[in-house]
Amino acid sequence: MFATDSRYVNLGAYTVTLPDGRMVTATRLWQSPAGMGLAGYHTRAQGDRLDLLAARYLQDPTLFWQLCDANACPSAGALEARPLIGIPVGGQ
Repeated sequence: MFATDSRYVNLGAYTVTLPDGRMVTATRLWQSPAGMGLAGYHTRAQGDRLDLLAARYLQDPTLFWQLCDANACPSAGALEARPLIGIPVGGQ
């Protein structure tokens, strides 16, 4: 279901029965590591995208999710609404 390097790959899946009787598979939610260190902050400017910020600060645009984790945001959309983004120390 997920790529082998996905943060979701080892979280496990479970089946849920919806009110209409359909069964769907769901994945447990990722929990950000507590106490992740920050190297500093980036003040958002027009045109900033999380993949571009990840490329700039983490040297890999696919690591945008680490920006979400460092800022305790469950999704990229939630982080994009913030004017100030904490930049995690290093990258995975």
